[in-house]
Amino acid sequence: MKPGNDIDASQIEGNASLDIKHSLLAALQYMRLSHASPEFASRLQLTEVSILSKTEEPEKLEGRVVLQIIVDEGMLNGAENVHGGCTAMMIDICSTMPIYVFGASTTGHGVFGVSQSLNIVYHSPALLGDKLRIVSTTLAVGSRALSSRCEVWNVTRHRLVASATHIKMVPSEPKASESAKL
Repeated sequence: MKPGNDIDASQIEGNASLDIKHSLLAALQYMRLSHASPEFASRLQLTEVSILSKTEEPEKLEGRVVLQIIVDEGMLNGAENVHGGCTAMMIDICSTMPIYVFGASTTGHGVFGVSQSLNIVYHSPALLGDKLRIVSTTLAVGSRALSSRCEVWNVTRHRLVASATHIKMVPSEPKASESAKL
């Protein structure tokens, strides 16, 4: 499943609305067309979009988004495994999505926010041709601070590749009377 207008959002697993699934597909489509995004971003396959009860606190909800990708040569470093920077960008993109899903599902207004902190632990390498499954869930979503966790699993080798926490914020709107300050 490649991102784009030709994807049937009803084929994506999970209990999130079709509108929310379409919004995430549109974000992936935008990345595919953006010159700033790496080529691999266009190959991320959206497989699940859900709002679930938290395991530890069942009366609270969390957003969950799962994507998959097959490792290709453009993602490799000199040691012929996935480059850490490539993994970091995948985590940045994927861990933002459940934050949007949570907001869109609970308040009708999803936000992507801007990153404050991205902490990653690398556990094992992923090699050419490996299938990766990126599972991201919200930790806490407030009016200004947003956080999520992400795990990158190697489906081919049954190993955890990387885990991360991502802290984001909703930036303030600039005041009309403010001039640019450096």
